[in-house]
Parts: sequence; C-alpha cells; structure tokens
Amino acid sequence: MRIGILTVSDGVAHGQREDLSGETLVQMLAPLGDVAERRVTADERAGIAEALRDLCDQGMDLVVTTGGTGLGPRDVTPEATRDVLDREAPGLGEAMRAATLSKTPMAMISRATAGVRGRTLILNLPGSPKGVRECLEVVLPVLPHAVDILRGGGH
Repeated sequence: MRIGILTVSDGVAHGQREDLSGETLVQMLAPLGDVAERRVTADERAGIAEALRDLCDQGMDLVVTTGGTGLGPRDVTPEATRDVLDREAPGLGEAMRAATLSKTPMAMISRATAGVRGRTLILNLPGSPKGVRECLEVVLPVLPHAVDILRGGGH
C-alpha cells in the first residue's frame, strides 16, 4: 500500500510548530505499507485540494490528512476534501466520532470526512497527536480491506 500524509497547519507550514501529528501518522501507518510521501500545507482550501489531487494522481492508495477538521474559521480540510472526492465514505468519520465521544465531548464538533478519488481513499483526522491516535485506532482495521476493494480486490 502506498500512503501519503498531508499535514494541514498554518503553524507547521510557517515553521512555527513541529509536525507531531504527521509523525504520529507515520508511526501508525508504516505497518500498512510504504509512507511514500509526506507534505505540509497551510489552512487554505485551494492549496489543500491541490495537494490532495496531486497525491492521488501520484498513485497513492491512501491519503491521510491531519488538521483543519474543527469549527475554527480556517478549518477547511473537509471542504477541500469534498472538492476533490468522487464519492464520500461517511461511515469512517461517523465511526471515529462515535468511538471517541466516550473519551471527549469535543468529538461532537469534529467535521472529519472521508471518501474516494479515483482509486485512492482519503481520510481526514484531527490535528493533535492524541486525536490522530484515537481516531486512527478506530478505522485502522478496515483500511487494508477498503484499499483492496478500491484496487478491484475483495468485495
């Protein structure tokens, strides 16, 4: 599995903060395959969409974003993701919110989404290492099967 990671953060993009969430993703996703590319972009809808399109066009099987899924005025990752999707996969976001609600009431305000562009699965995650870990643990077991289906494998 070829995996791309996109960190969406003004602070990281401008060198003001370390990309701890992206590093958490690398550690958690490496067992699934090759983390082939890791990028950072500011919280700009057009830039996020462009990076997602490019990663998908490079043949990534899975692209995972971290950051920009809350209610803040610059949190536009779900909108940028929807701009590039062919089809949504709402169950992934719903499962993450449902499972993490028992850990924090803040799960209710997550707007993370997921879906498919071509043969690439795109998944949005929160911008904190703790949020990344808790949400990815929920969906990690189904990601290999989802990617296999997109490749034309098991149904």
